[in-house]
Amino acid sequence: MDSGDSLRGVACQLCWEAFSLPEDDLDGNLPRMLLCAHVYCTTCLLSIHCAGVIRCPQCEVVSTLPEGGVFGLQEDSRIIGLIYTSKMNKMKRCDRARTANKHQLSPSTDINDNTEDVEQPADMNQDKKKKLAEALTRAAENLAALPNIHEALTVRRAEQLKRERARLELEITQAADEALHAVQKWKDVQLSQLTAAEARFSSSLAQWSRVQKRRKALEIAMQMAREVQRVPSLEQYCSLDKVLETLQAPVDKQSYNIEGITMDSEMSCVFQSECLNQSLALSLKMEVGVPKQQSAKERIRNSFSPKPEQQSPAASRPSSRGSSPRHRSATSEPESPDVIVEELLIEGQEKDPPAAVPPTGPELANDNGRIHSRRNQSFVNKKNVTQWVVVSHVVNPSNFYVRYVAEKRESEILSKKIKHFCYRDSCCFTSRDTVETGSLIFVKSEEGVWCRANLVEVFQIGCVEAVKTCQVSQLARVLVFLLDSGLGQSLVIQGEEGTPESALKAMNGQLRKVGKGVKVELDYFAPQAIRCSLKDLVPYDLTKGWSKEAQLEFVGVVGSAAVEMRPLGRDRDSLLVDLRKAPMDQASDVPVSVREYLVFIEVARFYSPVKLGRRPLLYYSAQYPKISMELNAVVSHIHSPADFYIQLVDNMEFVLLSAKIQDCYNATRMTGEDDDLRIYCPVIEQACVALYEDKLWYRAQVIGHPGGRKVEVQYVDFGNKTIVSVSDLRKIKDEFFAIPSRAIHCCLSDVVPLDGDTWSDACSNRFISLAHQKLVTIMATEKVPKTEPLPIKLFESGLNGPLDNIAELLVNEQLASFKQGLESPAAGEPAVWDAPLELAVTTEGVAGEPVDFLPQLKLLDELKDLKVRVSHVNSPSSFYVQFVQFNAQLKRMCELVKECELLEHQDLVWKADQYCAAKVNGVWERGRVVSHDSSRDFAQVMRCDHGNEVKLHVSDLRPLLSSLTGSLALECTLTDIRPAGGRPTWSATACDLISFYLTGASAVLTIKELTDERPVPVTLFCSNQMGKFVSIADFLASEGLGLRERKPRDADVNKSKETDAQSPVSETQTDCSDGDKRQVPTVPCVLPRISLVSCPKPAPRTITSAEKVKTGLYRPPELPGLGPVEMRVSAIGEDGVIYTTTQNAECQLERLRERIQQSMKTLPRQKPYTWKTVQGCAVIGPDMLWYRGQLLEVLGGHVKVQYVDSGLVENIPVVHVYPVLLCDDIPQLCMSCQLHSINPVGGQWQRDAVALMRKLLLNRRVDMNVTELPADPRGPLTVELFLDGLSLNRILTHHEHASMDRTVSPPKGHSESPPALLNKWDIDIQGLRGPEEPMLGPFIYPNLPQEGEPFQVKVKHLRTPNELFLWPLEGAADVEVDGETLDEALTRINADIGAAEHLADFHLGGPCLAEYSDGKFYRAQINKFSGVEPVRVLVQHVDFGSEDPLPTSRLRRMPAELLRFPLQALKVRVAGFKAPSGSGQEDMLSYSPAWSLKATMDMLDMLHGDITASIVAREPELTVLLYNEAGELVHLPLVSSGLAELE
Repeated sequence: MDSGDSLRGVACQLCWEAFSLPEDDLDGNLPRMLLCAHVYCTTCLLSIHCAGVIRCPQCEVVSTLPEGGVFGLQEDSRIIGLIYTSKMNKMKRCDRARTANKHQLSPSTDINDNTEDVEQPADMNQDKKKKLAEALTRAAENLAALPNIHEALTVRRAEQLKRERARLELEITQAADEALHAVQKWKDVQLSQLTAAEARFSSSLAQWSRVQKRRKALEIAMQMAREVQRVPSLEQYCSLDKVLETLQAPVDKQSYNIEGITMDSEMSCVFQSECLNQSLALSLKMEVGVPKQQSAKERIRNSFSPKPEQQSPAASRPSSRGSSPRHRSATSEPESPDVIVEELLIEGQEKDPPAAVPPTGPELANDNGRIHSRRNQSFVNKKNVTQWVVVSHVVNPSNFYVRYVAEKRESEILSKKIKHFCYRDSCCFTSRDTVETGSLIFVKSEEGVWCRANLVEVFQIGCVEAVKTCQVSQLARVLVFLLDSGLGQSLVIQGEEGTPESALKAMNGQLRKVGKGVKVELDYFAPQAIRCSLKDLVPYDLTKGWSKEAQLEFVGVVGSAAVEMRPLGRDRDSLLVDLRKAPMDQASDVPVSVREYLVFIEVARFYSPVKLGRRPLLYYSAQYPKISMELNAVVSHIHSPADFYIQLVDNMEFVLLSAKIQDCYNATRMTGEDDDLRIYCPVIEQACVALYEDKLWYRAQVIGHPGGRKVEVQYVDFGNKTIVSVSDLRKIKDEFFAIPSRAIHCCLSDVVPLDGDTWSDACSNRFISLAHQKLVTIMATEKVPKTEPLPIKLFESGLNGPLDNIAELLVNEQLASFKQGLESPAAGEPAVWDAPLELAVTTEGVAGEPVDFLPQLKLLDELKDLKVRVSHVNSPSSFYVQFVQFNAQLKRMCELVKECELLEHQDLVWKADQYCAAKVNGVWERGRVVSHDSSRDFAQVMRCDHGNEVKLHVSDLRPLLSSLTGSLALECTLTDIRPAGGRPTWSATACDLISFYLTGASAVLTIKELTDERPVPVTLFCSNQMGKFVSIADFLASEGLGLRERKPRDADVNKSKETDAQSPVSETQTDCSDGDKRQVPTVPCVLPRISLVSCPKPAPRTITSAEKVKTGLYRPPELPGLGPVEMRVSAIGEDGVIYTTTQNAECQLERLRERIQQSMKTLPRQKPYTWKTVQGCAVIGPDMLWYRGQLLEVLGGHVKVQYVDSGLVENIPVVHVYPVLLCDDIPQLCMSCQLHSINPVGGQWQRDAVALMRKLLLNRRVDMNVTELPADPRGPLTVELFLDGLSLNRILTHHEHASMDRTVSPPKGHSESPPALLNKWDIDIQGLRGPEEPMLGPFIYPNLPQEGEPFQVKVKHLRTPNELFLWPLEGAADVEVDGETLDEALTRINADIGAAEHLADFHLGGPCLAEYSDGKFYRAQINKFSGVEPVRVLVQHVDFGSEDPLPTSRLRRMPAELLRFPLQALKVRVAGFKAPSGSGQEDMLSYSPAWSLKATMDMLDMLHGDITASIVAREPELTVLLYNEAGELVHLPLVSSGLAELE
């Protein structure tokens, strides 16, 4: 093999030209690498690049060119190295040849024949060695070239059949074109007979078709089985028996004949011509030989041939369509053709049918027909799953066409082929051509693009009806169907001049014919447009069919973007599908069904009603009240007295629910998540959230579809119904189902309409004016099913007097009548109702005598269990109440104050504390001026009868008569409760909470002490949702907002007994009308606005006294002596005290922690303690571990504790502190320190100074000089602190946080000079610099062989699979300097390592001696600093390759004599492979994420044994190839296993 043969392996795979290096006069053809790692020559890349990008011819990956264009792409250094090595070897061989010729020509008279005979064997041995070395070098080159050959063979083998087909078609077309139109008919006949070539490949085609169909059937069946297994309901859409038959059918490997594949058809086309005088004789002949099987060598040779012409058995052929035909002599045999064209192979038509495969059915393979028409295209292997398509043409929702998004590339290829065909002259119509219905033609679309189409109808000139065939000259109009878009188009053929020539020109401008050969090639591409229909969808009006609006809406919703198509079945030639459009919001993943959308907008409807798989979630029904129980309610909606809705006033849960709904759905609208909750197709009884007229969201339920994209909903919490747009509906979240619907459907009992049938409008309007949106009292009269209205009695809620029955009012006004058997009470005998409890104090008897008017509040002697209504709340220590017994007085007062409105407005100067009549919200009330802003004519007024303050204009104020001054509201404060957390005032949370729950609520109040001072101390009880009374003070304490006041035990117990004996809150009254005793609360819930924790009245309370416990302090710390000491700063207090620990104390602290945790394994029982006598304690820290602490201060529910072993101070809850000493035999492990001779600014350390000290000192070891010991061992030490030799005092002084105290004398031995001014540069640096260390030179490298020469190596260290450290075993192992080797020198130095100097110069790359883990020092090199505290240096052991971070104490200065030894570990890069582009491994190297741990371990295993290296390049880094004992590249197993890939 010569050099030319070896260089074939380094040829371009596109043009098959060998790569070349630049010479003196030539630019060269260098190999360059694309992003996909494929390599092509520079010439090919220059020819295929376009607009700054290159599409790879093999994988079609687009590579963006750098700034330098093609010349900026990376060169393949491996191929360049091979070319360079081959060139150098060739030059060496030439030099040896010239030297040998000179020796042969030179005379050798001085040497006798005997000498020559003796020296000849030695010369022959030397020549054999040289030849053997050359042969090995060439063998290495050939071995390196084989991977490229293998890759080329793989590509060429796959493209061989395609190339044969293309070549044959090209030769036949060229031969036919050279014969012009004279042999057009012959050409069509021969092209139609090319199926014979397919018959010659019938065995391979049959085997291929069988395998493809079998694979397709199995893949579809497996996919369907998985879907049915995941969703069992899909079984109804498929034939499960056929699926099982397909899955269980065995595969007979012996039935597939893989070896009998014919690769040579032995068919060719012969073109002969003979020119005699003015005549031209043409001869076209198809020669067919006997097919023969190619051997392996022939297949390799043919697939590796650089040009297709080399495989042709013919001598020559025309080079182009326009070239002249070759002339033959008269003696030439007719069987010897000038041109032999290989046969074009066409697949798809088989003589022998393929073996039967298990049936798949339409439901398993909806693309079966497409796959059959596409033959062996592997990318059309579609599954029966969701696919992405683009709608190309829409006739109506039942007839439209789609194109697969995945076939975009195929569509581009088809478009290019059609464009290429249309440019041929053979595709143009002539006057002799005819067109026929159903034939395939090319049509120019409106966009100017040629497309293939079928002729649907042909109209001849002068004929009204369509004809089947027509001459081109007589053609008037055609109707075509575009196969790749589904569009039908009508084309009129009309010339401009009206002549046949112009008509023919006009026709060729719009239509082109398709020859048989072109048709055969186009059959390879199935129609791109697939006819589809939306399943089970019919027009909204069946009599009118699909409307234009339906088509426009369908086109509008699908648009031109890709949509998701879900096949649902087949209907003749249409695919039944459902299209799902991706949501507009990318944050949402809920697609929109096109079918449901068209049904919803009422342009279509389903053929059969859609049945829901399960019932929708419904609201819980409202809880009906018990019979004969009076409850407060609000009438929310009224249709008539027999049809209205009420809301029970029971708790605040609905208010909180409503607020939460507003926050939730308004927030989703603001954040863009609104589309996720939209409802597109609401169904009857569906629960939802609907937007009302007030732009608020309420719970609702769909009850009807009135049409026009609107729905009728009923608001379940109010009862009213309305029609809203679907855009105002949202899906309801599950959390809003928790509370039952609030509206209760009711009707008035005992009354009927006057006519007995229909309620009059006058009666309904009167009922609305009496009850709508008003607080009423209801009482259920009978029990009915929840589907019927609840009969109730309705009473007006008045401030005084008996309640009015609304039904009786309607009867008295002659708007309704009682039912039969019921009569109205006699006029002279009014009905007697039990007086409400609120009026029990003011109504004495039934006479209803008027009471005296009292403008000022005067309390009676009874101060317990007074019924009140809370009118205004400032805080638990200031709130106002109105007494229910003075409701009549309050009403009378409002009527009297209203008369002040008649007074004319006067320009008065309002003064503070002046009474006035104020108009608040349209109602005149008594007020008291708090302040007056004369410049703005506004005054701050307090409402005398309510307690709150309002800001009013002076025009709303009138003078108040002196007889009306006073107040009917009492300011109160809660007793026995104080703010939590040690605060003097109530927190905003406590004030807001009690204001929310108490404002407007009814309560029971007991005045503790009646005095003239305000506020009055009281206790307040309110009913919760269970109807039980709860103390507001207890409620605040349970919420953690307040603490109960501590009082003497005896007083509390006596008062508790007295209160329990007299307070009716805890009493129950017995109703014995039916003989059974029922406990009924004496105070009914008039307007329970609070929702409190149920707290029944307990038995007489006993106060547990706090346990008195006393603990001492822990032992004081052990103080160090005067002088320098090293400490660690553990904490710095707010007062600037520094807490430190010694190194011994740190070790002792670890043992102390283990001892504490072992002794405290369980939590002690929590008891109330008297913390005043507690000093030392045990603390549970934030990490739930026990620590020793000292109690500093009690702060309400928290205590301030200092950790005695660290000095840290924290405020922690009382429950985490226990009055017990832990390990009291061990003294405190931290000591406090204060700085010497320094005064903080302001006399105490400021926050910024403390922050600076914490930043500098915390958790850091410092040098400390103890200057003074305290008299008390628990007191602070007086010290001086130094940070790396710099005084902390100087740092604080420099930052102006403190000043030096000059009155304090410096300690002995530590005198300091005054700080020098920064602007005086009189620093003397003489003698400060010590003797400089000699600068050591770099390490030397061993002598390595020449490039390409193999040498034995030993791998010392592996960093990544292609980056390692090795040591040449020859020439470097036995190097001696001064009579000793490197190992002997290191042994000698380690024996006396104490004499070695510590390293003081840490320049990067400098040599040193570094201590290894075995305690010995080895040669190393400084790489970088890896740590600061403490200082750590990253060094590399140069004789091993490993790296190690070491402190400076483990480094020594290297003797200069060790630099004379060469390195014993060389860093190299292994050529030939690289990390995989996309690794699926989870365990990757942390320092090199491109490589997996498995690849590294496998490479490490392969490097054991005898390894040979060969240098490929020395610059920019040393690059080698590694071979194992068998002479194979060590990295090939990594490539074959997928852990690496070739470069």
